[in-house]
Amino acid sequence: MQTQKVVEHIVNWLKTYLENAHQKGFVIGISGGIDSAVTSTLCAMTGYPLLNLEMPIHQEKEQAERARKHIEWLKAKFDLIDSLEVDLSQTFDSFEAVVPKIDDPDKVNLALANTRARLRMTTLYYFAGLHNYLVAGTGNKIEDFGVGFFTKYGDGGVDISPIADLMKSEVYEIAAYLGIDHDIQKAKPTDGLFGDNRSDEDQLGASYDELEWGMNKVEEGKTADDFDGREKEVMQIYIRLNRINQHKMVPIPMCEIPKEWK
Repeated sequence: MQTQKVVEHIVNWLKTYLENAHQKGFVIGISGGIDSAVTSTLCAMTGYPLLNLEMPIHQEKEQAERARKHIEWLKAKFDLIDSLEVDLSQTFDSFEAVVPKIDDPDKVNLALANTRARLRMTTLYYFAGLHNYLVAGTGNKIEDFGVGFFTKYGDGGVDISPIADLMKSEVYEIAAYLGIDHDIQKAKPTDGLFGDNRSDEDQLGASYDELEWGMNKVEEGKTADDFDGREKEVMQIYIRLNRINQHKMVPIPMCEIPKEWK
């Protein structure tokens, strides 16, 4: 990958989009992970204001420390960088206390995990509205268009997606080029939605490198039956996730009314 050219292209794209939208800057949720670190840095490189929001909900200590360290690095390196912590733990607890539960802990935990993401999305748009900012998304290609590993109307609810055409491996290449903190680069990817230290790989059943390989093989027209062992297993994981998460990756279905009836 021609990393410098890709970085310059994204930064110019961000500037052009912001100016055409007649908005004043960007707001982004900082998680302590590689995607938000790279995306926030690219936004900062535009020279426009950037608001970095920390939105902990019973967050793991290491994730919060990486997020704060990255924000301080941004402030030291760029102008017009601001930050704010909005602790949503009490808001989340209040929601959890009033909604009915069902006798299926796995479904309840997943629903509450997605609720965390949607509370954060709501918070991002609150500040975007206050400042006339755009909400910058942090999803990459394998998450957004491969396995659908995001929350609909949560971290999937954004105005722009600067790195959505980059594989996770390419995001790491850009992180190294930009000088993102080594602790962030080496940290296991996690969505941080369950209040523990489970990784994305724990949830998905395969690493991002494996899933990228599976995505490429499917695009080549391969199926799981073309492989054996772990490769077959990875193909099955990728194909299943891609299928069950299509509702996130395609436009919202619209019931079209026959013209003669209108």
